[in-house]
This record gives sequence, C-alpha cells and structure tokens, in this order.
Amino acid sequence: MKKENIDDKLFHNRFRVDTDSHLEIIDQSVCLTKCKGQPCVTFCPAFVYRPEDGRIAVNYEGCLECGSCRIGCPYKNIKWRFPKGGCGISHKFG
Repeated sequence: MKKENIDDKLFHNRFRVDTDSHLEIIDQSVCLTKCKGQPCVTFCPAFVYRPEDGRIAVNYEGCLECGSCRIGCPYKNIKWRFPKGGCGISHKFG
C-alpha cells in the first residue's frame, strides 16, 4: 500500500471559495511588533498565514476550517468565522 504524505491527503479536499474572507487579522501591527515567532505561520496545517512584505498575508482560500488559528494566536488577533453557507471546504475522507 502506498504511503501518503499530508500534501497527498490535502489534494482530496475540495473548496468552494467565497469572495469574502472568513479570516481576518485584526491588527497587523500586533503581529509585527509584539508577536515573537509568529506562531500562526507554523501551526496552521494549511499554511494559510505567511509573512509577506512586512505583514502577515492570509490566504483563506485553502483554509481547512480547523480553528487552530482562532485558539493559537497568543494575542487573540485573528477573527475567525465559518464561511457563508455553501462555501468552504468539503472533506473527501472524514
């Protein structure tokens, strides 16, 4: 049996992307001045958050809706909600 890595498993997910993000960084200055190490960049399993041009970019289109960013940000600086009805991720396995 072939062993799958995380990228192989994520490939099976399907997304219906909304035009409006369901994720928002409330205050970018908190991320850049107070937050050391920017854990959102590492704990998000879908790599939705990444440093870009002196701020944290949010690529909500690939969000797995796990909510880890909502509870993992040490400054509670991420606003998280479910995408509007009919949008978001559709898990094939589970």
